[in-house]
Amino acid sequence: MKLTIDVKNTRNHISDAELDALLRESAVSLETLCAKTGRGNDFLGWLELDHPDKNETDRIKAAAKKIISDSDALVVIGIGGSYLGARAALDFIKSPNYNNMKKDTPDIYFAGNGFSSDGVAQTLSMIGDRDFSINVISKSGTTTEPAVAFRIFREALEKKYGKKEAAKRIYATTDKAKGALKSLADKEGYETFVIPDDVGGRFSVFTPVGYLPLAAAGIDIDDLVSGIKSAYAACKTPDAENPAMKYAAVRNGLYRAGRSVEIFADFEPALRFAAEWWKQLYGESEGKEGKGIFPASVDFTADLHSMGQYIQQGARLMFETFVKVKNSEAEITVPYDEDDGDGLNYLAGRDMTWINHKALEATMQAHLNGDVPNMLITVPDRSARSFGELASFFEVACGISGYMLGVNPFDQPGVEDYKKLMFILLGKPGYN
Repeated sequence: MKLTIDVKNTRNHISDAELDALLRESAVSLETLCAKTGRGNDFLGWLELDHPDKNETDRIKAAAKKIISDSDALVVIGIGGSYLGARAALDFIKSPNYNNMKKDTPDIYFAGNGFSSDGVAQTLSMIGDRDFSINVISKSGTTTEPAVAFRIFREALEKKYGKKEAAKRIYATTDKAKGALKSLADKEGYETFVIPDDVGGRFSVFTPVGYLPLAAAGIDIDDLVSGIKSAYAACKTPDAENPAMKYAAVRNGLYRAGRSVEIFADFEPALRFAAEWWKQLYGESEGKEGKGIFPASVDFTADLHSMGQYIQQGARLMFETFVKVKNSEAEITVPYDEDDGDGLNYLAGRDMTWINHKALEATMQAHLNGDVPNMLITVPDRSARSFGELASFFEVACGISGYMLGVNPFDQPGVEDYKKLMFILLGKPGYN
């Protein structure tokens, strides 16, 4: 595994003896996770995603090839885990500016993750008269946000192509046998892909949920799988150097020492949605029974000029997890200026990546000096393999960490409360 983790900046807060005990505890939790004997063990199918079904992946690749050939845009409709994983991977592997780049693959628009009229109108406007397809993702087909968006974009698609031709451009990722979306897809003849019964949404990026939109963007599924295999080989082994065990152990040790907020800190725009995905993964998995580390995120260096003040000198309730991309795709150097009015000639000829890494090192040390312990996770590059490693590492560590915390990491009972109240306010039949 090429991903590495460095926890030395937490050692002032966790002694050698404490770390040893935490690692032993994390090893027990890993054994529980891999043996599938803990709480929520009926949602552990993601542990086997390093061996995907070849027939399913071949169908995904064929569908993606068709989308690339007949569409200038793909609208991916989903919320939560049906959205964040694919968005995180697309930004990481391709670019946050993917839709603005010259390419031979369609623009990817994400919809159904809110109720903004302006957001929907702007997406429709950006598609314009171009050819487009839809990938609607929902196990039930009745989750309100994506269901509303699907009605709107399906109507636009059917107006453009007619109902019969539109059906050939709708791909439904849903339950294998039941639910409103599955019934509609069977009735209308949409091509369908299966969300596995034993994989929860926030763990579903390496299923058709993520694979179809990513393949449509030209990302190689096999490269992602190679990263998953590499991560699982390292993270399922009960060893003191297991990066997932180490991460789970240290974050729980800091939590028990009173650090209740974890900040995902990145220095690359391509990691912003990886942080959003990570926040759902850990927030939804651990935030229950009055427990859990609150996951937050910052984009550095920009947030060093805003949130940096609080992190440096505010309440000492947080720790940080820095994620570093070792190698950049582009090499940009600082030009020499004869006048040197800005005083930057000392950086002339220096590569921007080198400067960025020095800023990261300085930030870690400054925050440590300010009594904010931190860890560093490093990936070699922004390849599909690296994303496979990074996401799989976080998933395994999440399962270990949740068991160490003493909760079921694989349910989310609290997310239904807002829905019940919203349905009352919307006047949904049966809700009073």
